[in-house]
Amino acid sequence: MVTSVASEMNSSAPQSICLLRLSALGDVSHVLPVVRQLQSQWPETRITWIIGKFEHRLMHLIPNIEYIVFDKKQGWDAVRQLREQLARRRFDALLHMQLALRANLLAAWVKADQRIGFDTERSKELHGLVINRRIAFQPRQHVLDALGSFVQPLGLSPAPAQWDFPILPEAQAFAESELPGDQATLIISPCSSHRLRNWHAEGYAAVARHAVIERGWRVALCGGPSKLEREVGDAILQRANVPMIDLIGRDTLPRLLALLRRADALLTPDSGPMHLANALGTSVIGLHAATASWRSGPYSDRQFCVDHYAAAAERFLRKPADRLPWGKRIEFDGVMDLIQIDEVIDAFERVVARRAKPALDQVGDAER
Repeated sequence: MVTSVASEMNSSAPQSICLLRLSALGDVSHVLPVVRQLQSQWPETRITWIIGKFEHRLMHLIPNIEYIVFDKKQGWDAVRQLREQLARRRFDALLHMQLALRANLLAAWVKADQRIGFDTERSKELHGLVINRRIAFQPRQHVLDALGSFVQPLGLSPAPAQWDFPILPEAQAFAESELPGDQATLIISPCSSHRLRNWHAEGYAAVARHAVIERGWRVALCGGPSKLEREVGDAILQRANVPMIDLIGRDTLPRLLALLRRADALLTPDSGPMHLANALGTSVIGLHAATASWRSGPYSDRQFCVDHYAAAAERFLRKPADRLPWGKRIEFDGVMDLIQIDEVIDAFERVVARRAKPALDQVGDAER
């Protein structure tokens, strides 16, 4: 029988908790505040995290966690290995934080007294069969808040998000060498892992040109080593026709953290770097049409998002956005063309204004 969070709660410290969230980079960064809260509230509780191989390359920086790495490229061999690793183990609680069929299959091999998962409204792909407690449903809830509510069935109240990503010395040195001094810096990370969430090169180039010529900012391009990211980066460089720092293919995940912390702003579609930058306190201009900023935008900077999700719902699905299921993606060719260059430049200018405000406040304080 699956019970809700309204049932009896036990706030005493469990001896062991297993987290199941395999991917993606942005979503596992949303899990980190839950880990930080558990570590703060129950420092003696053993935390085990079943995580994807790529995401582990970043999250392994977080201490005092046992990671069980799942490599989906190994197929059924990876499932068998996980089953063997868990065969003789039992946890006080499983926080099953993913709705995908693969994750639900893996959850079946985790033995736990409390098996906490999503509410019925958001459950899918047999999720309800591998849990026995549910979080409460909240409409228009950001992913970070949804994952943060997984502590409630354990007897805790959701806490303000804290990430505290460590920056490795080598990564810090790399960022300082590539972005020296204190010149205002805009990083453009143009590609999501979902191609249909990506904006066009002409738009990124126009914003870069505006930032360099009109505001005197430094602009850097970041991205992975894929063919698509290289092609998009080259197209931006060619169209912008202003000096830019090209870091595509050179920034490992630890280096990316250091670069984002040194930057003043990030321009990106819905992607992992969006959420990492937000976690580090860097301003984020998020581009949304395939996804909704209220659900998956930069948590602290949704006011700077350019969001046409509602228009995309009407155009491509012939439905109002408020009638779509939580998490519905509108990934169609041309959906990101709803975003206009002037809108993004205006969002950048609002970031510039916010950055200038503390300096003006300091001047005012000195004059007083």
